[in-house]
Amino acid sequence: MRLVFMGTPEFAVPCLQALQEKGYQVIRVFTQPDRPAGRGKKLKGSPVKSIAESLKLPVYQPEKIKSPEAIKVLKNLQPECIVVVAYGQILSKEILEIPRLGCINVHASLLPQYRGAAPIHWAVTNGETKTGVTTMLMDEGLDTGDMLLKAEYEIAEDATTGEVHDVLSHLGADLLISTIRGLEEGNIKPVPQSGEFSYAPLLKREHEQIEWSWEANKIHNRIRGLNPWPGAFTFFRDEQVKIWQSRTMQIEVNESYPSQGEVGGQIISLTERGLAVLTGKGLVEILEIQPAGKKRMSSRDFFNGRRGELGEVFGKS
Repeated sequence: MRLVFMGTPEFAVPCLQALQEKGYQVIRVFTQPDRPAGRGKKLKGSPVKSIAESLKLPVYQPEKIKSPEAIKVLKNLQPECIVVVAYGQILSKEILEIPRLGCINVHASLLPQYRGAAPIHWAVTNGETKTGVTTMLMDEGLDTGDMLLKAEYEIAEDATTGEVHDVLSHLGADLLISTIRGLEEGNIKPVPQSGEFSYAPLLKREHEQIEWSWEANKIHNRIRGLNPWPGAFTFFRDEQVKIWQSRTMQIEVNESYPSQGEVGGQIISLTERGLAVLTGKGLVEILEIQPAGKKRMSSRDFFNGRRGELGEVFGKS
């Protein structure tokens, strides 16, 4: 089968590798153009470009996939199927109609839940206990195409987005191979999406700041949901810091401190592993902090290094 692969980030890499390992003919890899990266802002290729070059696969990087030039390239390639995994551009109807078997998308959620750009981030942030991967036949909507296969995955209570991402990327690769085989053999029946749906929009700066009036579970989920990117932040003595690890906890609150909810963000005690902090409801233990421009460190080292005092408050800037 002649395949065109479209993908850009690390999540798409296992899918491309799986296609190559299983002997599928990947005739061209489409990925986003090189972008400035790092402190020197030097142009850097995408993870998919790097792996494609290592596999000696031809790479094409159109600025706009809908351009006449890109469409002409696709039509000349005459792919039987186009595989799309987190490519980062919307395909037009003209492109969707090129391959005989259609365009297959690997999406990191159990559709129709969490359509959109950041399904893993939002599933973890919202405290979901289950997610997964769905393959679908693409249409002109945003992740609205008919579903082909699904694979579920249980999210551990303290799992981060990074950890879930890595599992789903490989789960998606396995599901993609099963999907292509099923389509070749004609034993997969596309199923239209129905029922309630939700969206997982791109993350914005406003999503990254911790609100200490939230309950402990929501704060904990926000911290792990933004790990390893972009990171949840707060302030300590006017200094912005990112918090990378936490857990909810149960300890008795000393009567000399205000009751829970009155001073969200207040540090009430040192624990064996970190700092116990009041929230709008419950306590959260902060385990790992990163000051601006510094490396990550234990929250105890951060607190002691600044001669912190119990009763001080996170969140004020």
